Amino acid sequence: MAYNLKQELSKPERFAPGHRLCAGCGCGITVRAVLRALNPEDKAVIANATGCLEVSSFMYPYTAWQDSYIHTAFENAAATCGGVEAAYRVLRRKGKIDDTYKFITFGGDGGTYDIGLQSLSGAMERGHDMVYVCYDNEAYMNTGIQRSSATPRFADSTTTPVGSMQQGKGQNKKDLTEIMVAHGIPYVAQTTFIGNLRDLHEKSRKAIYTPGAAFLNVLSPCPRGWRYPAEMIASVVKAAVDSCVWPMFEVDHGQYRLTYEPRRKLPVADYMKLQGRFAHCFKSGNEWMLEAAQQWVDQKWEALLEKCSNT
Repeated sequence: MAYNLKQELSKPERFAPGHRLCAGCGCGITVRAVLRALNPEDKAVIANATGCLEVSSFMYPYTAWQDSYIHTAFENAAATCGGVEAAYRVLRRKGKIDDTYKFITFGGDGGTYDIGLQSLSGAMERGHDMVYVCYDNEAYMNTGIQRSSATPRFADSTTTPVGSMQQGKGQNKKDLTEIMVAHGIPYVAQTTFIGNLRDLHEKSRKAIYTPGAAFLNVLSPCPRGWRYPAEMIASVVKAAVDSCVWPMFEVDHGQYRLTYEPRRKLPVADYMKLQGRFAHCFKSGNEWMLEAAQQWVDQKWEALLEKCSNT
């Protein structure tokens, strides 16, 4: 099916406006785009780990969700969704349900990379017909901007503050997308919202309608945690992709495919300078930080290119 932006935007919203997400937050954009990939006639069950998205979109008795919605704890969102999907298969087999339901879990990086990793791994290994979507804003934003294993090296957070003893987080970001690939599931993709949302839409649709388990990792910037003006979100996302800090690729039944390659690869510093959490990296004497960040991104990028060329 050819992608048509106007047609997709004309679909009824399944994530209603009026929620409490911050201006300039990538989370709401991510959710709207993913749900827009559903066929209008199909129904969905949404499981949502505790986090920014949950507290901003579902405060009883008010909800922004048009589909069935389950708020779960941090650690069991994938297990909950997998259990509902298993029950649905039983009811379909017994002829008690005729409607087509799709099962989607949303979780932030704290509830995905860290606290919920065990249940996520279990659901993927069991092969539930579901999609897990991580909206990756690279820290525990809902509880005060603490570092997570998704937080990049040198980032200033409330638990990795910049001072005389340390210069932001000391470890590189965990590569969760590759961890999911290692599970051997049918579809894994890394994406974000740039340009006309086509990449995010097409990967969301593949993930939803590919039988079996699927995982989407979506870069979803946070204006408070990353410290950028709300109106700069598009520029921040574009710089992340064009500097190859956040490569756009998919792994479809084990086959790697690069879905976007910048015409001119930007220096990582061009991305970092847009965010206050990296301001200390540009101070005199800290040039080594920018060099280390560039070296890490180059290493990961070259490894990805090799995987894509070998499949």
